[in-house]
Amino acid sequence: MEKFPAADGLELAYREVGSGRALVLYHGFTGSGRDWLGTASALADRGHRVILPDLRGHGASATPADAAAYPPDVLADDGFALLDHLGLGEEDYDLGGYSYGGRVVLRLLARGARPGRAIVAGQGLDAVQRATSRTGTYHRALTALIDGEPVEPGSPAYWIGQGGGNPVALRHVLGTHVPTPEVDRITTPTLVLVGDEDDSHATAGALAAALPNGRFARVPGDHYTAMSSPELTTAMAEFLAQA
Repeated sequence: MEKFPAADGLELAYREVGSGRALVLYHGFTGSGRDWLGTASALADRGHRVILPDLRGHGASATPADAAAYPPDVLADDGFALLDHLGLGEEDYDLGGYSYGGRVVLRLLARGARPGRAIVAGQGLDAVQRATSRTGTYHRALTALIDGEPVEPGSPAYWIGQGGGNPVALRHVLGTHVPTPEVDRITTPTLVLVGDEDDSHATAGALAAALPNGRFARVPGDHYTAMSSPELTTAMAEFLAQA
């Protein structure tokens, strides 16, 4: 585990696996960089230096309770701070993200990050262009946890609570999302991946079509199981090998 300072001074965390060309992978909402460890190990065996940040408000990164620590688009700000900390210049690295991490990747690209290649998995066009009902579900679940309301097993609040995250910090993170309507201006070669049973991100194909250099592929699984499928790792490795 390594640490680096965000632009506002907060201490954020990341892990590294392997050596070679840098690949920064962002996890999904309520998760941490640990979620990528299996995939990172496989990619490291193929010659990649895989960097796994914990997003602000998640994992071993700072989780302040003050709403002022979560301004709009701060996760992208943190991403640029990490690239600077690692000394990664234009096209010296690749970017990837799953679910909410895919949003972070698109925000970095929209704001000028220039990786050689990018991967956006478990994400659709609707979620990156505007607020969605999924965000509302998370907000209600986190509010229930914060207020100490009874939590029904199997509900979103139950699973968030099982993850051990800070519900106050996570709810603030939801408010940092900035839509990216200008995906048609992102020219980085980008692979969009989605589980073949991930009905909640059915517009992933539309996202790939909207990207000037987008490619689209399906892998087995729903939104939760596709991330750990060997087919997702293989698709990522093959795409990155084309650089």
